[in-house]
Amino acid sequence: MNNLKSDELAAPAIVDRSTFQAELDALRVSEKAHTREGDAIAAARRRLPMVEVDAATPLIGERGKVTLLDAFEGRRLLIAYYFMWHAGQPAPEQCKGCSFYTSQVRELSFLHARDVTYATFCQGPYEESARYRDFMGWEMPWYSAQPESLDTLLVGRRVGMMHIVCYLRRGSKVFETYWTTTRGVEAMDNSYRLLDLTIYGRQEVWEDSPAGWLQLPKGVHPYRTDGRPIVQWPRVNAGYSDDLGNGGR
Repeated sequence: MNNLKSDELAAPAIVDRSTFQAELDALRVSEKAHTREGDAIAAARRRLPMVEVDAATPLIGERGKVTLLDAFEGRRLLIAYYFMWHAGQPAPEQCKGCSFYTSQVRELSFLHARDVTYATFCQGPYEESARYRDFMGWEMPWYSAQPESLDTLLVGRRVGMMHIVCYLRRGSKVFETYWTTTRGVEAMDNSYRLLDLTIYGRQEVWEDSPAGWLQLPKGVHPYRTDGRPIVQWPRVNAGYSDDLGNGGR
């Protein structure tokens, strides 16, 4: 991080309240246009066609072998986050991005009220990944999708990447209606969206910021610090065990 004291960092020009409000009002026009464009994209997303997926595709959950259909938990819709996994590796080496995004998914009751189930489909063994889920304190439904299932569920896409995939259940049939990856998974995020509202933004080097703005040093990954994904540290400091039972400590 930049070691300058807070009063030495580059900062915006200081103006009077009326000038500030005029500049903000001008920006608000763009913000509202951005919101309306997002609404239009969402409307187009709702009009996409869909493709059938084998509802019997096997998964492994806390009760053992289940199917994709079971993962709906009786609801009409399913949002599945495909969690990247490094089999046999210790907790500090697990996916920092997936850990960051998954840590922000907590209260699911509002989704349930809209007949939507949210679940994590880990792209790795159930036992060690479930230990990681418990270490992190996550409570969403958790399943393991083994390679043969991933070939069906992520057909034509890169296995081992983070994905969000949306499904519709019609009776005993399952259809895929949408999927996204990379920055598309920011739909799960609130931290970056809040940072975007601040003067220094995400503090990352790729951002279009004025010269001298606070940024992470080149080569410093924004999800990791002191050898671990950032979101693991509160759990470690609280005394929770990160033993995944795979000998990879």
